[in-house]
Amino acid sequence: MNANEILLTPHFKFSEFNCKDGTPVPEHLHYNIRMLAGCLEVLRGHFQLPIIINSAYRTQSYNAKVGGVANSQHLSANAVDISILGTPPLHIFTVIRSFMKKGLLPAGCVILYDTFVHYDLRGHIVEIDNRQCKSCQQ
Repeated sequence: MNANEILLTPHFKFSEFNCKDGTPVPEHLHYNIRMLAGCLEVLRGHFQLPIIINSAYRTQSYNAKVGGVANSQHLSANAVDISILGTPPLHIFTVIRSFMKKGLLPAGCVILYDTFVHYDLRGHIVEIDNRQCKSCQQ
């Protein structure tokens, strides 16, 4: 069986974490993907809705193409950008922040954008509101 089709958890498989340019996650980063998948499974259990992975692992070239920062956690397969149909990003952000503070998710960075939420496993809590929509910031 292709490694990309292997289920990591009941709801996530390796292929969902591949770079959007088609590059699979390198084998030496599979541990990071397993950690992220476990975290997403916790969120999936809470929301009881499918989680859409907009971005996970990124190659250097793809990261530059999408305007990612040079030291992005996506480069080490240590980050995901997610959305959940019918769930406002602010609610997802609030739940992740709360779960990190309660120890239900590993400490990391949670960034709120207009249409998605970034979560990474950098090891210490960072919270950023990066919304551009002025009416969203109330």
